[in-house]
Amino acid sequence: MLYKSTRGNGKVVSASEAIVKGIAEDGGLYVPGEFPKITKSFEDLGKMNYRELAYYVMKMYFDDFSEAELKECVDKAYDDKFENPLIAPLNYKNGVCFLELYHGRTLAFKDMALSVLPHLLSTAAKKLNIKKEIVILTATSGDTGKAALEGFDSVDGIKIVVFYPKDGVSEIQRLQMITQEGENTFVVGIEGNFDDAQSGVKEIFSDKSFNALLNEKGYMLSSANSINIGRLVPQIVYYIYTYANLLKDKKIKAGENINIVVPTGNFGNILAAFYAKTMGVPIGRLICASNENNVLTDFINTGVYDRRRKFFITNSPSMDILISSNLERLLFEISGRKAEVIDSLMKQLKEQGKYEINEDMKGKLNLLYGGYANEEETITTVKEVYEETKYVIDTHTAVAYKVYTDYIKNTEDESVAVIVSTASPFKFPESINKALNFAERNASEFELVKELSKKFAIKIPQGIWELDKREIHHNSTCNKSNMMEAIKGFLEI
Repeated sequence: MLYKSTRGNGKVVSASEAIVKGIAEDGGLYVPGEFPKITKSFEDLGKMNYRELAYYVMKMYFDDFSEAELKECVDKAYDDKFENPLIAPLNYKNGVCFLELYHGRTLAFKDMALSVLPHLLSTAAKKLNIKKEIVILTATSGDTGKAALEGFDSVDGIKIVVFYPKDGVSEIQRLQMITQEGENTFVVGIEGNFDDAQSGVKEIFSDKSFNALLNEKGYMLSSANSINIGRLVPQIVYYIYTYANLLKDKKIKAGENINIVVPTGNFGNILAAFYAKTMGVPIGRLICASNENNVLTDFINTGVYDRRRKFFITNSPSMDILISSNLERLLFEISGRKAEVIDSLMKQLKEQGKYEINEDMKGKLNLLYGGYANEEETITTVKEVYEETKYVIDTHTAVAYKVYTDYIKNTEDESVAVIVSTASPFKFPESINKALNFAERNASEFELVKELSKKFAIKIPQGIWELDKREIHHNSTCNKSNMMEAIKGFLEI
């Protein structure tokens, strides 16, 4: 399996090279030369545990890893750091399946991939005989940052730098990051939003003089964002796992289509579902759920992507994004893999802040349904789901559920639906309290965590146990123009 750039000018590389590089030299994203197909029956896949299935799927994409190397990466990733032994359990409520992806250490779906990426990356670096120290450079809207810090903490030969919007994450998300231990970790709050952090990171990756300086000093950059194929491929696993287990649980018949509903910001999680569909999972519609930063909803409905709009800080902060990086990979596929088309669109986005795809590509967007929920609707949905099912969901999952109910009203599609539950309600207790009124409104987030656990008889996850008592290790802040200087300071160059 070889990988090429969505923009066509980068070299064709092996899986190991794509994982280490993170982003192609022309600024494009790595995509597989062709998609592998699932060869086993879903009945057989349903007999596998999560680790076995993860190996089966990843081996198709990372075929330059030996069996022993890849199995070691998988076994180290999906161990008892996940509080539910099923890793990604399915929870059936009122005829809807919730895919719970938040049982890892950081209480968010990012753990599913960022538990294995550090092992893939360090193994790939050894295979390529790389002697330089790798610097992981990541922007986060709240969840990727902590999951990456947790995964790369104290990994030999790797340092990690995380930029997050200083005023655009929840208090628990912020504390999860700034209390991170490990001498190889560095966390910086950006004076701006996630798009500022993400675009700053992309500019650093493409800055030839800065990269030359790093090379001279014995460093090289890589990424833990879902722009890295080593992070995206592990996300495919849980969609295949879901279908196999729906079949095993007799919720569907063999070959029956399911719909996948994903709360979406950077488009990586829903793209992984598209990749699973391309591999042969019977998926009907991909339902893309946004919050008030609904650039994706408008794009799906019009074919026009326009980031020149007001940016909202919402109660689903991990989706507060206007530049959805992974959309580039979908565009590559629906364009017929025409790299010159993608290169042109991405230049338009950078220079003009918008682009419009051609009519043929618009026709292929029909596999997606786009909708969004505002903050009030999100809170109302948390309340309604609890009243109907006694099941507590977080705000991001609520956005997905609200858009799903709108989809049913608009289409009357009765296919089995999977709501991707991307975060634990414990990450956003203030918003959950607004919906469910389980504590005083002026209570601190950590008092709310305790009350949430007590009121609904849900165990407090280990990842945030006494988080408010942990020592703060990272106080750095900067604006977008100083991100490079912050990295130089950390690396002492």
